[in-house]
Amino acid sequence: MGLFGIILSFQSLILPGVMAVDGWWIELNRRLFGNDRAEYATHFIGGILIFGGIAVAVSGYRMGLRRLREMLDPSTVNAGSGPGTTVVDAYKRRAQLALGPRVVAIGGGTGLSTLLRGLKNHTANITAVVTVTDDGGSSGRLVQEMGILPPGDLRNCLVALANAEGRMTDLFQHRFRTAAGSLSGHSIGNLLLAALIDQAGGDVDEALRVASEVLNIRGRVVPTTTRSVVLRAQMEDGSELTGETRIAASDKRIRRLYLDPPQVEPHPAALEAIAEADLIIIGPGSVYTSVLPNLLVEGLANALNQAKVPRVYVCNVMTQKGESDSFTAAEHIMALEANIPTRVVDHVLVNTGVPSSQALERYRESAQEFVAPDMDRIHALGYTVVPGDLMSETDVVRHDPVRLANRVMDILYR
Repeated sequence: MGLFGIILSFQSLILPGVMAVDGWWIELNRRLFGNDRAEYATHFIGGILIFGGIAVAVSGYRMGLRRLREMLDPSTVNAGSGPGTTVVDAYKRRAQLALGPRVVAIGGGTGLSTLLRGLKNHTANITAVVTVTDDGGSSGRLVQEMGILPPGDLRNCLVALANAEGRMTDLFQHRFRTAAGSLSGHSIGNLLLAALIDQAGGDVDEALRVASEVLNIRGRVVPTTTRSVVLRAQMEDGSELTGETRIAASDKRIRRLYLDPPQVEPHPAALEAIAEADLIIIGPGSVYTSVLPNLLVEGLANALNQAKVPRVYVCNVMTQKGESDSFTAAEHIMALEANIPTRVVDHVLVNTGVPSSQALERYRESAQEFVAPDMDRIHALGYTVVPGDLMSETDVVRHDPVRLANRVMDILYR
């Protein structure tokens, strides 16, 4: 556009009569301004066009350079890149990730986001399929007040896959303190997702698309279903509990899980991703409140059963009070089998690293234990056992994102 303006003004000011366009240009000015003013108008408008054309051309050039810098900026390619990373290295890294394997990760809570932080260093073709049964805290309040899907786990996965500047991801995760009145306990990311869903007329996919662009995520995040569902549990004493928060807080042992309503359609993007995947990962995460709610969505377990690629279950490092008390690694698998009528995994990734005695003592005070890696029992159930020291111990004991992702990818490449 800018170039056209420059050409038109150049021929109007400097080469009158040389190009055929000059005749209609002067004739147009005569009709608009009269014979006496036509020549002055021609030169005046030509001057405007030449300066306007130059401005537009320069603006387009600068925009193109800025876009190119964004594409090749090493800081957006790998959060672990050092200051010596060159533009060429960054471009190669981005190209490698774009051609990486198609990985589907299914779960929720902090476990799934931990896995995603490691996976994004191996591939950009990640689909995170996220549970939508959270009814506690900020998410639960937004569900009740706005009737939307709980945004908390979706937010955590978006941030885990983000390549945005650290301040932006910190802002998404910022949670208002108790003295913040009606905002108390809400995270900015939850509120932003709620606002985007409201702005999109309830379209969760559109809201996630916009948030993904803001955070410049590597991969995509989809809910298991776009329907509002509630988690129900039948306990060993025959009683029933409704709601993820009440189930997790109960001291009773869980026998079976259900969704209410029982038949909800899975997200089409989740089924499509499973069908096209090179690798499928389930977990880590709370077996009853983060993992199983996804597998109870109608059609999802069957899609996983039919997949002809490695399907990996990542067993937790520590038990969870009121949900997996005293569970060994094999008992996590048995919980899946008791609730899912079809087999959905063939590999079980088991942590063999052992926490320090100090860490074990801290967890024992909150009735949590180290998940014993009873690999012989898992093998006897017909699964391929993949052991490894996958643990990270800081203030808490959990999976290390890099070790976990590396071990999972080993299953695909070996």
